[in-house]
Amino acid sequence: MFPTLSRSFQVDRLAPPSGRSRIVLDTDTYNEIDDQFAVVYALLSQEKITVEALYAAPFFNDRADSPGHGMELSFEEIERLLDRLGMSAENFAYRGSNGFLKDKRTPIQSDAVDDLIARAMASADDDPLTVVAIGALTNIASAILLQPEIIKKITVVWLGGNALHWPHAMEFNLMGDVTAARIVYDCGVPLVMLPCAGVTSHLRTTVPEIEKYVLGKGAIGDFLAQRFMDYSDDHFAWSKEIWDVIAIAYLINPEWTETTIVPSPIIAQRDSAGVGIMEQAERENHYLIWASDASRHPIRYMYHLDRDPIFRDLFTKLDQFAKGEIKL
Repeated sequence: MFPTLSRSFQVDRLAPPSGRSRIVLDTDTYNEIDDQFAVVYALLSQEKITVEALYAAPFFNDRADSPGHGMELSFEEIERLLDRLGMSAENFAYRGSNGFLKDKRTPIQSDAVDDLIARAMASADDDPLTVVAIGALTNIASAILLQPEIIKKITVVWLGGNALHWPHAMEFNLMGDVTAARIVYDCGVPLVMLPCAGVTSHLRTTVPEIEKYVLGKGAIGDFLAQRFMDYSDDHFAWSKEIWDVIAIAYLINPEWTETTIVPSPIIAQRDSAGVGIMEQAERENHYLIWASDASRHPIRYMYHLDRDPIFRDLFTKLDQFAKGEIKL
């Protein structure tokens, strides 16, 4: 079903970025507060990144009535961010899937998926599109199902799942659409995996730091600071992960991270709880773990990051934008 890519082709595409990256950013922007920081960070990092489009991804939790509602809320949050940056959403921000995949054969078409396919297929062979995904992989998997040839034209950088050494793989972005994640991990597309628990969970900041380096940095700084401070009612000895920014930081300077090539892991299901647990897991998407098979195609896996230079770069760019030194 999917094109077969040689190992040498995949490893070449998985080389850490060294120049400017052309990206589309797929984000469940209203799910939490870290996507907002990542979107702004990408747009302010013009020296290394060209953001060609923003895609709203579906999500479903207590902030949304359904995955489609989550996608619409994310699109509206993207519009709020762009407005405070003085940018237009027209022909730049696109609505994504209105639900999660039901099976591995049936994609969900959307404006974001159509744009991704068109943009990827128009890319030169020596200038692949980087698809940065910081939510469920529904839009990306749908595009791959609709046009499998795009796996030759893109590299996916995904924040999702937990570290391979973690006792389970049950993380929000992965659990949101397990079917989509399995498609991306199994199809052979060049993939850079940025795990949450155990790796990017180190990207934490605090209210005092936000008040000093984000609040007061123009309309966008005030907006990000307010989102951060409103996230918790109790700020005493409290810090919050802003893990989505790692997907942008990796493209800016991969030396802030440690990565390696590993066989693409398998999203498997734990069966140690007794008879019938596999059926329950399939139905409820519970008890997911990583399994390994050395014969599988390669991906790039991040196992460590240096938190300080990443936040230093983000805070510096917010200050430069507020001073008019960065123009959008």
